[in-house]
Amino acid sequence: MNPHLPRRRFLQTGAFAAGTFLAAKEVLLAQQSTGGAGPVAPSDQVRFGMIGIGMQGSGLLPDAISLPGVTCVAAADLYDGRHTLAREITGNPSLPTTRHYQELLDRKDIDCIVAAVPDHWHKRVVVDACNAGKDIYCEKPMSHTAAQGFEMVDAARRNNRIVQIGSQRVSSALCARAKEMYANGAIGEIEMVELSLGRNDPTGAWEYPPPFDLSPANLDWDTWLNDAPKIPFNKYHFARWRCWKEYGTGVGGDLMVHLVSGMLVTLGWNEIPRSASAMGGIFRFKDGRNMPDFHAVLFDYHGVPVYVRLDLGAETPELARFMGPKGLLEAGEFDLHYSPQPGIDLAPSYYTTSFPQKMRDEYLRQWHAENDPKLGHEPIYESVVYRGHDWDDMTPHLWNFFQAVKSRKPVVEDAVFGNHAAIACHMANESYFRKRPVRWDAETQTIQSS
Repeated sequence: MNPHLPRRRFLQTGAFAAGTFLAAKEVLLAQQSTGGAGPVAPSDQVRFGMIGIGMQGSGLLPDAISLPGVTCVAAADLYDGRHTLAREITGNPSLPTTRHYQELLDRKDIDCIVAAVPDHWHKRVVVDACNAGKDIYCEKPMSHTAAQGFEMVDAARRNNRIVQIGSQRVSSALCARAKEMYANGAIGEIEMVELSLGRNDPTGAWEYPPPFDLSPANLDWDTWLNDAPKIPFNKYHFARWRCWKEYGTGVGGDLMVHLVSGMLVTLGWNEIPRSASAMGGIFRFKDGRNMPDFHAVLFDYHGVPVYVRLDLGAETPELARFMGPKGLLEAGEFDLHYSPQPGIDLAPSYYTTSFPQKMRDEYLRQWHAENDPKLGHEPIYESVVYRGHDWDDMTPHLWNFFQAVKSRKPVVEDAVFGNHAAIACHMANESYFRKRPVRWDAETQTIQSS
């Protein structure tokens, strides 16, 4: 053997000599059933009220009414233009609409609520809905602050209400397969998780165009501010609220919470991280925002490191990588890759290039005698690619919620789960703004500087 053979080439030739083969296959996963298109008995109908018909709400509403036996009874939004939009989406020109969502909570013919409002409105809407006896689907992240999350959990428990948070991937077939594979030991005990997502365009960084006609005449601006500092009407704060911590939770609450929620379900966890250490900044979108457009975080989940990178200035594929001693699970936007790793030497050790020739020859003879498989029994390490519907498909997630409203069976992403995922995002933001690591104090239920 050439003593100067590069390591990679040495391993490749050694693996070939050892009779190791790699194979790959592709599997298409079926999308979760949503009940078919047959008629639904009146007793099985679910009637909901829609609160918030903005960017996310305008996607949730048509998905919801496409489900069998699901009907939108009324809609609420503080901007009058979205009353028109709600009627257009539902195809009902007489759909009742209002600026006051409390009117929906008072209606006896509404079984549940679907809410897509800015983060600083989540607690008020969820608590009010639960207190009014309504189940509620609320967009992610569950809370605007860590303290609010516990108020929401308490309201759900006191009123025996179903609360489902809208990180949709937890209901996807891909997430279910990843969970099953991990539980069955596909990669062994988890050692580290990497979560990443990058965008590179103004819309991806929330620089949305405000509605042309937006004004205090057709928007209840003072009410929209809720408990945020009172400022004069600002159309950009309304349309681009994610850019400011007064209303949103930045890339943490927009992107990270999806990745973290999918991770928790995949690994069978339901907890708050011990600590978080974050760095980041506003590197590209210097438009007056105070939330970072780049955010990197290292979490400690009971001793397992979880690294998250979120970027609004460089496009990179969405990826959740789960690493264990037996291989990798890598979840993309539309697929799940499983790459087994036997964790053994598949070739003689390249360290022996440092042996004298006679010793190296003896080592190679002995290694092949002990490790080469018998002809016809060569090991095959098969990688698998599972392809399915979008991890973030809203339809099955909404279906699970409406089914739970009827059956009263619990949902995966309930208030407790949603609170745990949201607190991870709050810890990431707190570490960024405090410029130091933070830890979770379970006794006081607060985020403390480390």
